[in-house]
Amino acid sequence: MTRRPRHHHTTPLRSHPVNTPVITVTNLHKDFAGPTGGILPVLHDINFTLNEGEVVALLGKSGSGKSTLLRHVAGLLAPTSGTVHYRGAPVTGPNPGTAMLFQSFALMPWLTVQQNVELGLQARGISLIERRGRALQAIDMVGLDGFENAYPKELSGGMRQRVGFARALVVEPDVLLMDEPFSALDVLTAQTLRNELLALLAHPDTATRTVLLVTHSIEEAVQLADRILVLDTNPGTLKAELRVALPRPRDRRVRGFEALVEEAYEALTGERAQAPSPLVEHDPLRAAAPLPQANVESLTGLLEDLDTRGGAVDLAVLADALSYEVDDLMPLVEAAELLRYARVGSGRLHLTTAGRGFARADILPRKPLFAAAALANIPLIATIRTLLMASDSGRLREPYLIDRLCGNVSERDAQQQLRTAITWGRYAELFEYDAEDRVLLLPAEYRRASAA
Repeated sequence: MTRRPRHHHTTPLRSHPVNTPVITVTNLHKDFAGPTGGILPVLHDINFTLNEGEVVALLGKSGSGKSTLLRHVAGLLAPTSGTVHYRGAPVTGPNPGTAMLFQSFALMPWLTVQQNVELGLQARGISLIERRGRALQAIDMVGLDGFENAYPKELSGGMRQRVGFARALVVEPDVLLMDEPFSALDVLTAQTLRNELLALLAHPDTATRTVLLVTHSIEEAVQLADRILVLDTNPGTLKAELRVALPRPRDRRVRGFEALVEEAYEALTGERAQAPSPLVEHDPLRAAAPLPQANVESLTGLLEDLDTRGGAVDLAVLADALSYEVDDLMPLVEAAELLRYARVGSGRLHLTTAGRGFARADILPRKPLFAAAALANIPLIATIRTLLMASDSGRLREPYLIDRLCGNVSERDAQQQLRTAITWGRYAELFEYDAEDRVLLLPAEYRRASAA
């Protein structure tokens, strides 16, 4: 087939969304049978309209019914009461105007890329010649030309999700339904695919212009959506609607982006996000020595081994004994030095008194020992703990900490250092971490004491 040049979209998908309703949800309620035989309300009195040409994000925590609502729009679930309409017609079965993209890729492993993309066309009775042509065109559009005969096991996660894009778009749906399609991918691949999704929606050969996206990522919602519908939990209710009038492409550097992230965070949690405080000249977060990528289990093993060797050993000998390359051993050595558990001199690693005490302690007593060492020697952990103790809510948003760390390191390095700090702080029971909401919290007993 003739290959077309790629189109990279760098302007808004639309200046003003066309106010033609494609999907209308009215007074939708959904109950499921509870495990003990009672009624479990999942969605309550949901009302919204999805207009032609819009990207709308359903943002909510786990248990808010986001995916359940998406399946009602797809016609895969029937509401307990209320209605879903597609272009004015009630949806009483699979919605013919929609196609769905899943988190798990949902590819048939025994089929090639082209065969996977053809599945929807085949189900609609499209002739062999036409569906092959349309499938190849869609494969080309998502950048997978040359992989038509590859099997899913030969593809990376990002490539598999591109196959999902092609399979959904090839049937030319009015509405693309997306259920957390980027959450199974690494950060960089997910970012690339978000940008490619916007480019696909703006491509002149793409019939689909309207998207309903389920996500629990606030930044993803702000990056992609024209409107954000925020759902509350237990049962799921629509509690806020935010309009995103920012030009595309969007990222955190776009004026107004962070303000919308903060507004969405407040709508989602009911709390005001941690406001960045004025940075003093010697911000301990920025001045702190970089944290190595070292986990506590491996560090403990190193200290125990060092203790059994009399408390001092040549680094090369230690690396050989532990089957490490010297370069691979160094993050653990750096961690031991930062915590004042060991020191290096003349090519030898020496266990300190504090390090010997930690190595010989039982499992539970090790935690307060580690906590004391971290607070005394790791400014990043000590500052996080101080900020948490000073906060009325006992909470800190991870993006806020990364922003402060980015003063003298790259964002990637800031994320790595914070990951190490979170791992060490959680081990020491200095703070907790909610990965879904990307929030650090004081331990529960401190929060209860504060509330009392």
